[in-house]
Amino acid sequence: MTRSAPDSCPGVLRLHEAADGSLARIRLPGGRLRPDQLLALAEAARDLGDGGIELTSRGNVQLRRIGDAEALAARLGSADLLPSRTHERVRNIVASPLSGRLGGLADIRDLIPRLDDALRAAPALADLPGRVLFTLDDGRGDVSGLGGDFGIHAVGADDYALLLGERDSGIRVPGTQAVEVLLAAAHEFQALRGEQWRLREIADGPARIVAALGLEPTADPLEPPAPQDIPIGWFAQDDGLVSLGAGVRLGALPARTAEFLAAVDRPVVLTPWRSLILSDLDEWTAEQVVRVLAPMGLIFDAASPWLLVTACAGQPGCAKSRTDVRADAADAVTEGRVSPSGTPPAGVGLTVEEIAVPGRQHWSGCERRCGRPRGVVTDVVAESDGYRISPPVPR
Repeated sequence: MTRSAPDSCPGVLRLHEAADGSLARIRLPGGRLRPDQLLALAEAARDLGDGGIELTSRGNVQLRRIGDAEALAARLGSADLLPSRTHERVRNIVASPLSGRLGGLADIRDLIPRLDDALRAAPALADLPGRVLFTLDDGRGDVSGLGGDFGIHAVGADDYALLLGERDSGIRVPGTQAVEVLLAAAHEFQALRGEQWRLREIADGPARIVAALGLEPTADPLEPPAPQDIPIGWFAQDDGLVSLGAGVRLGALPARTAEFLAAVDRPVVLTPWRSLILSDLDEWTAEQVVRVLAPMGLIFDAASPWLLVTACAGQPGCAKSRTDVRADAADAVTEGRVSPSGTPPAGVGLTVEEIAVPGRQHWSGCERRCGRPRGVVTDVVAESDGYRISPPVPR
């Protein structure tokens, strides 16, 4: 693959000029947020943007219609959300959201800041494409299947499989070496990639990196992980406290709701499924959170039809979109035209009112299908003469 343009992934210091104004993407390694950081994002969205926080499929966030880029950078810097001006776009790290609190074979929480610190300390890695993704899976298999370039997957309490291009290389490393090996693989990718943005785009890329690392595979590769359910609802932590998993409608979190979340004063993790987890709650506090935030739109019911629907930005944010797909998708949910099961119909030239689709579905304003989740998903795509529904296929 030959590219005619450089990687243009947005960040805080390099905004994307969307149809509705400037868009900033803020990297949150592992999706981790302190309460004060969430409050800073909410205030920035309210004061400098359109009043909303968009959750991304990598556990990052986006703010739209930014009117003052310098003020945004200053605010985020003060909240430790912009720790590097040179490496800000390469801090793409997803990690098992419930690790260390419930389940999993290992606690990977300490590996997140270690990897982030090591990335920012490597000058050569400032030039990694903004699309490169690191994954840290605690063994439950929730993030290893999300299309990472470099990852580790726990196979024991302190034993990790090295993943390259989402596949197990057969190499096993202890936790003390995990970050070092991930960074070494990223450096080798830099030496090999030329104009390529992802490891999978390089012919025999994983095998070439294994050879360059000088490490011998010692185990049969793991089977690809099965799809996981989104962590939604009430989760009893191993220490007796509670975590709450909450869905966010179409990944759009209003600043006011974020302020209420921050006021709970507990750790927040944004997940790669455009949801969030609020942790370390006692039972009484957890009950009050649900009582207050469910009416504000957060979803604590794993059977909610909102969890079946994703959508691209659509109009007015995207000039390529043919319609406001988010409004159309929201209407389909609220009018009962999204159901948990059934046979998805195929059709073309459909009006919004004619669309009734069961199961996982992604609404797109054009053929690019931006933001489409991985796995088996029905595509609902806007065309010049209406919507087209395509049967669900993996992507």
